[in-house]
Amino acid sequence: MLHRLAPPALHARLWMALQRRVLAWGRMVYLGAVVLVLALSPSTYAHPARRSLMQRIYLETAPILPGFTVLAALLSLVLTRIVVVTALSYGLTAYALEMVIRVLVLELIPLTAALFVALRCTIPSGAALAQLRHAGHLDALRRAGADPVRAELLPRVAAGVFACITLAALSCVVALVMAYLGVYGFNLAGLPSYTRMFGQVFSPAVTLVFGIKTLLSSLAVAVIPLASALYDEGQALSQQSELGGLARMFAVLLLIEVASLVGNYY
Repeated sequence: MLHRLAPPALHARLWMALQRRVLAWGRMVYLGAVVLVLALSPSTYAHPARRSLMQRIYLETAPILPGFTVLAALLSLVLTRIVVVTALSYGLTAYALEMVIRVLVLELIPLTAALFVALRCTIPSGAALAQLRHAGHLDALRRAGADPVRAELLPRVAAGVFACITLAALSCVVALVMAYLGVYGFNLAGLPSYTRMFGQVFSPAVTLVFGIKTLLSSLAVAVIPLASALYDEGQALSQQSELGGLARMFAVLLLIEVASLVGNYY
């Protein structure tokens, strides 16, 4: 009898798990659309909301900017040295710098910036938002006639997107400078060939793919960790929901990276 009842129970568990995943992805897409609409609304940038938004952006970006800049500089210097020495041993010195720029600036730096922002900003912001929800702060905002998404979620998402784009842009500049110094040293003799090679790498199509990849990665790390924190799924599913949010974030980043590689090299 127990053996006969096991398949329906397994089927029910699988169906419930599928429903939870579909619901989580649906909430994520819905919140992303709502945040996008609010970001394009002029009322979002009225004086009280604008001050809160700018304060959140500054608090999420400024503390992590120096540390990530140093990390990007060290990573660029080490990777440049490894690639140059390896290329020299195989007689491929002419392609070493181009390889560094393609691997480091086009692929590694944006992904590293997105993961860094997720670990330092958006995941802790999601935990703080979940605590506000458990404390009843979001319900109090609803009773007062305010929108919790506009008041609490939008500033955190905007701060995550701004921090990710800022870190990616600044670290790419640092990586380009460190790559030049790692190959040519402190002189301007290689600047003409370096700028010519840079222009060949960053063609219009590659630049467009790079910009879209950075924007989508910043949206992924900003929206996904915060989406699950806005809904009450019960204490039993709280930890499972957080782990599922992290898994969805990594899955989306992986898909963005694969699409970027296809767009750049195929």
